[in-house]
Amino acid sequence: MRFGLFGGARTKRSIGLEDSQGYESFIDYVVEADRLGFAHMFMVEHHFTGHGQVSASMTLLAYLAAKTKTIRLGTAVVVLPWHNPVLIAEQAATLDLLTGGRFDFGVGKGYRQAEFDGFCIPIDEASERFDEAIAIIRKAWTTEGRFSHHGKRWHYDDILVEPEPLQRPHPPLWLAAGSTSSIRRAAREGFNLLLDQLAQTDQIGQRIALFKAECANAGRTYDASMVATARPLQMIHSEAERADAYATRKRVIGTIGDLARDKLADRVEDDTAPLLGTPDEVIARLRQLEAVGATNILLVDPNASVANLRAFAREVMPAFQPARAAE
Repeated sequence: MRFGLFGGARTKRSIGLEDSQGYESFIDYVVEADRLGFAHMFMVEHHFTGHGQVSASMTLLAYLAAKTKTIRLGTAVVVLPWHNPVLIAEQAATLDLLTGGRFDFGVGKGYRQAEFDGFCIPIDEASERFDEAIAIIRKAWTTEGRFSHHGKRWHYDDILVEPEPLQRPHPPLWLAAGSTSSIRRAAREGFNLLLDQLAQTDQIGQRIALFKAECANAGRTYDASMVATARPLQMIHSEAERADAYATRKRVIGTIGDLARDKLADRVEDDTAPLLGTPDEVIARLRQLEAVGATNILLVDPNASVANLRAFAREVMPAFQPARAAE
């Protein structure tokens, strides 16, 4: 089992509970994760929230590229309907060079109505805009020499996209997906799969099984590293902390809002999505995920706490390290 991070910094002027807080503290958090041997960091992108969430994810990842050595740095996700795809292709390729080939390109269609409203883009155009944008980005990274494109939304004449990405033919593509159709698309079109932090353990298992089967149907070799599952982390060390942990979980769900309605257990105590409990309970929950095929876990810590990260590395990660062969 491998472990990584999912989330993003938050500017200090904001109020409310979101993925994480403070650029400086978040940078320290990712640098420590790199030192501790975490495999991935996937950065969110959001706009107009009033909570100070990261809006320029690749800018922050470029800074982290210079501060880290081995951890892979990814977007989760760049919402393609809002962006000029050629500019995104250039920025992502530049980031791949700056990371030394440690970049993972996560993309999505977007789901927050307020963000589409802010950009004056109808949300019912999200799918068609995504489809055209990803086709242009693939073309930009795989075409030898110059190319042109004339589509419904974007037009380019005789352009050459520079620089080329370091990873060939391009950085790994990750798709945030939960529906049956989107999971099948991810498998069929060569995407890796990002699974959300709200889905229950049994739903995670069902989605991985579907992705694996669809990969087989598409003639694509499946590997467990092609799926990453975001899981909230709320580790406690005494029963006195449990009530506060449940209360925090309820506040998080309240912040996430409508997105959560069809994905959550009736009671927070029955919610199998978070890694909530003592270290032994967290290990048990991870064993359940492992049993359904989720072996690439992205931790979501609302506080981006270095202390929490160190505790997890010390008290949980050793349970999943391969035993050394007898000498």
